[in-house]
Amino acid sequence: MADSVPPKLDLDWTDIAAKAQTRLINSIPSEWRLSHDKLPPPEQLDVTGFPAKCGLLSETELKITDSYATDIVGAVAAGEWTAEEVMRAFCKRAAIAHQLTNCLTVIMFDAALAQAKKLDEIFSRTGKTVGPLHGLPVSIKDNFNIPDYPSSVGFCSWALEPMREESTIVKILRELGAIPFVKTNVPTAMMIAESVNNCYGRTVNPLNRALTSGGSSGGESALIAMHGSPLGLGTDIGGSLRIPAACTGIFTIRPSYGRFPHFDARTGMAGQEAIGSVHGPMARSVADLRLFTENVANYGPWLKDPKCIPLPWRTVQLKPKLKIAVLWDNGMVHPTPPVQRALRIVAKKLKGRGYELVDWAPDGHAEAMNLMGAFFIADGGKSVRKILEACGEPFRPEMQTYESAKELGVFDLWQLQKQRTALCKRYLDRWAACKGLDAILSPTTPYAAPKSGDFKTVTYTGVFNILDYSATSFPTGVIADEWDDLYPSDFKAYSEIDEVTKKDYESADVHGMPVSLQLVGRRLEDEKIMAITERVVQDIAP
Repeated sequence: MADSVPPKLDLDWTDIAAKAQTRLINSIPSEWRLSHDKLPPPEQLDVTGFPAKCGLLSETELKITDSYATDIVGAVAAGEWTAEEVMRAFCKRAAIAHQLTNCLTVIMFDAALAQAKKLDEIFSRTGKTVGPLHGLPVSIKDNFNIPDYPSSVGFCSWALEPMREESTIVKILRELGAIPFVKTNVPTAMMIAESVNNCYGRTVNPLNRALTSGGSSGGESALIAMHGSPLGLGTDIGGSLRIPAACTGIFTIRPSYGRFPHFDARTGMAGQEAIGSVHGPMARSVADLRLFTENVANYGPWLKDPKCIPLPWRTVQLKPKLKIAVLWDNGMVHPTPPVQRALRIVAKKLKGRGYELVDWAPDGHAEAMNLMGAFFIADGGKSVRKILEACGEPFRPEMQTYESAKELGVFDLWQLQKQRTALCKRYLDRWAACKGLDAILSPTTPYAAPKSGDFKTVTYTGVFNILDYSATSFPTGVIADEWDDLYPSDFKAYSEIDEVTKKDYESADVHGMPVSLQLVGRRLEDEKIMAITERVVQDIAP
C-alpha cells in the first residue's frame, strides 16, 4: 500500500533529510540557481516583486506567469503560446519561488517539458487540444502520488521512496491536458497549520517572509502567491486549503467529501475516516477555481474513485437578494483586529448592496472542535509514531498532542461518531430554521497571517470539516494596517489560546498583509458557494 508503514530504514532521519534536500536543489537547472549575492537579503520580507527584477525571466515569460489559468488555456488553444513556452516560464518562476520561500519538495521540470512538447506536437498535427486544460501547468501538493517520485507527506522515512502508482486526480488532470510539474511542501503528516517538517524545513510567506504561508497546503499557497504556478492542488481535513489561501491572499474551495477523487492520495493517518479529507484547487481567481471544479466533476470521477459521488457540476441560479449569516467570532478565539475590521467592512458593503444579513451564533462550534481533536488522535498517535520510528525521526513540538495521546477503544470512537452525527443534525436544523439562509460569512482564521510558529488555532475552519460543509476562502481587498488594527483596551479573552493570540499579535508585523474571509454553504453545495463567492467578490470590489 502507498501509505503503509515503512520497514526500519538503515539511514538516520538526518541523513535522509540531507539527501532529500540535495536532490531537490540539484533538480533545479544550474542556470536557474541564484547565487547568494543575487538573492534578496534576509531582511527583505516581501519578495513577490523579485522574479520581475532578477533577470531570469523574459518579458514574455513574465506575461505568461502573471496570467490567470483561464487566460493561459485560452492562449494556448488559440496558438498564441505553445505549451512548451508556458511550461518553461513556470518552471523558471517556480525555481525562483523555491529559492525564496522553500515551497517545493519534488521538481519534475524535464518530464513536464517533455509532456508539453508532446501536447504541442498533437496540437500541431491535429489542430485540436487534448482537453480543456491543454498545456496548463499544475502544481501538486506533496501527498499526491506520481510514479518515480516520492510522496514524503513531511516524513523523512518516505522522502526517498519513489511511488509506483499515480493518484487518480493526477491521472484525470493529465487526461484533461494539464501538466503536473512540481510537488509542494507540507507539514509532518499534514497535521500542522504551518508547512514545516524535519525533512524539508519551513515554507515562508512570500508577502512577508517573517510570517507563515499556512498549512498544510502552504507550499502551494506560497508558490501560487509568487505566480510560480497558475493552479494548484491542495487538501483540507481541518482547514488545510483555506488557512494557507488566507495567509497569502489567494482563492480556494473546500468541497464536500466525495465530489473529487481522493481515496488514493497518501496520508500519514490511513484509515482515519471520522473526518473525511478532501482536495480542492487553489488559484488567484474564482474563475480559475471553476476551471478545475467544472472540468474534474464533469469528467466522471465516480467511475474511477469508489468514494466519489456520481454528481456532475451543476448550474446554479442565485436569487437576486442573498441572505448571509455573519459569524462575528466563534466564542473560543477572537479574530485579530485586521480580521475583525475586514468582517465589518465586508458586512457593511454587502448590506449596502441589498443583501439580508443576520447574526450567526457559534452554537456547537466548541463541541465540534473537541470532537476533531479526539478523532485525530484516536489511535493514540500510533500511525504517525510508526512512520517516524522507521528512521528515528523525532516528533516535532507542534505535534506534542500526537506524541502523548492515549488510544481510544472502538466503543469510545463509535460514541464520538454518534455525537458528531447528532451535532450535524442540530446544525442542519438550525440552518433550515433561519429561513432562506444562503451562506455563512466568517473569518477563515483569526489571523491575517501570524509569524512563523505562532499559528495556534484552526477553530474557524475545522468546524466545517466536522459538518462536511462546502467553504471558500477569498481575499477581501482589506489590507492590515499598523495603526488601525489594535486590540481594544477592555479586551477580555475567551480562553488561554485567545489570550496567547492577543499576546503574539503585533500590528506592525502584519502591516500591509491582505485579509481573507470564509463563505460557507451546506453539504454538497459546492456550486452554490462558488457562485456566491463570485458575486460577493464582485460586490465588495472598490
